[in-house]
Amino acid sequence: MDNPFKRGSGKAAQTGGRRHARIEEDGADVRTRRGRDARRPRPSRQERTRRAKRPSRLAILVGNWWNRLIGAVYSGSLSSQTEQYAAHNTTRDYIWNSVGLGAWGVVFPVLSIVTTQLVGVEQAGRFSMAFVTGTLLLFIANYGVRTFQVSDIAEKHSFADYQANRVITCIVMMFVGILYCQLRGYDPQMFTLCMGMFVYRAIDGLADVYEGRLQQMDKLYLAGISQAIRSAAVIIAYSVLILITKSIGTAGIAMAVASVASFVLLTLPLTYFETPKSAKLSISSVKDLFVQCFPLFVALFLYNLIDNMPKFSMEGVLSYDNQLYFNALFSPAHIIIMVIGFIYKPQLMRLAEIWADPKRRGRFDLIVLAVLAIIVALTFGVAAFMGTIGIPIMSFLYGVDFEQFRGLAYVMVATGGVCAAIDFLYQIITVLRRQKAVTRVYLLTLGFSLFVPPLLIGFTGLPGAVLGYLIVMCILLVLLVTEYLSIHAELSETLKSYHRGTAEVEE
Repeated sequence: MDNPFKRGSGKAAQTGGRRHARIEEDGADVRTRRGRDARRPRPSRQERTRRAKRPSRLAILVGNWWNRLIGAVYSGSLSSQTEQYAAHNTTRDYIWNSVGLGAWGVVFPVLSIVTTQLVGVEQAGRFSMAFVTGTLLLFIANYGVRTFQVSDIAEKHSFADYQANRVITCIVMMFVGILYCQLRGYDPQMFTLCMGMFVYRAIDGLADVYEGRLQQMDKLYLAGISQAIRSAAVIIAYSVLILITKSIGTAGIAMAVASVASFVLLTLPLTYFETPKSAKLSISSVKDLFVQCFPLFVALFLYNLIDNMPKFSMEGVLSYDNQLYFNALFSPAHIIIMVIGFIYKPQLMRLAEIWADPKRRGRFDLIVLAVLAIIVALTFGVAAFMGTIGIPIMSFLYGVDFEQFRGLAYVMVATGGVCAAIDFLYQIITVLRRQKAVTRVYLLTLGFSLFVPPLLIGFTGLPGAVLGYLIVMCILLVLLVTEYLSIHAELSETLKSYHRGTAEVEE
């Protein structure tokens, strides 16, 4: 019997022969390919690197944006570009609006921390005072138009009208800022810092009308992206320059340059690319905007003057380091205001639509109550955070022991909740187009703010400033709630009278 494992015998021999043939064929193929590869020139190192590195998504996005800008320059018109980004995306609006508002909101605390760590508490106090002044002047630039603009559903005023209005108010803002610095008699360093800060804030005000246009066209997420990039550019520019020069004046100029660059390269062209072409400018319409929004401007300016009165009262009475302590303690309270803004500001246009429909006004009231309840819950949440790890974190970030200010921190958190409610109710009254009624409330509160904080600061210093701040804001909230309820009752009665008259006519 033949051995089946013996070479050349039976099935094993056949199988082994076929396997051997295949191996020889494969070897021949490999040698052939190697020969071809040997004859082909090897790519250089640069070519191999270029093949290996593919452009990132961000690089592609930036490249496409530059192509659009260059195309607009060659065509001679920013409006010649086709829209590329979709509207009506609520989720994306919420996300990017939150990112933009968050980036805008952290500019002050982040740069205060950077300044404190690099040049000390006293210089950080000066930076805080300049920032506070610039923020107050920003309300001159904004002129209270943003809410009016985004709720202008019928576009009674053209975008060109809003632009002309904003250019004028920004010029006035800069003039008032320079005059204020002259009256205060600031030294060259403080004057330079203030000028950089005021230009940055003026660009913020100018950009706001373009970002308002994007929101009006239901592309709020693009406005959020614009705001986020501008804020990030300002943070980076200021931080780098103060690290290199240790000069708050030079760093302030860097803020101005960064904000101008971001506006020219992004905000301005983005608005023209992604929104319809505006109707022609109307001088009479611009005048009407100034008239219509004057009560809005007065109310907002008065509110922020009231809001900042403790800080202005401290300047010249207490050392500049107290400015830093006050503003640092307010940072957690500012979180409450920002988060509430994230919730309701993207919906201002929809709230206007809900109020315009008489059948849906019950829903409008429920939304108001829900937001106020969220403010209360958030305030307690921030207070709990500060009571556990918040104060140690602040001490670490600023390099200052804030444990000595624990009681003041709780008072400031409560003030933040009150301020968030005030801001929200004011926006609601604006949606109702009854902003004139708010002016007398703010004027009355301004009278309290002129003597309550200065009096308490004279007695107790920084604690008096914090406590006076809470007292004045509580007075304003009570007056504003009373005014809102009065307006709501009046409008509801008007609506009922209208329905009764309609029913009688039909009968």
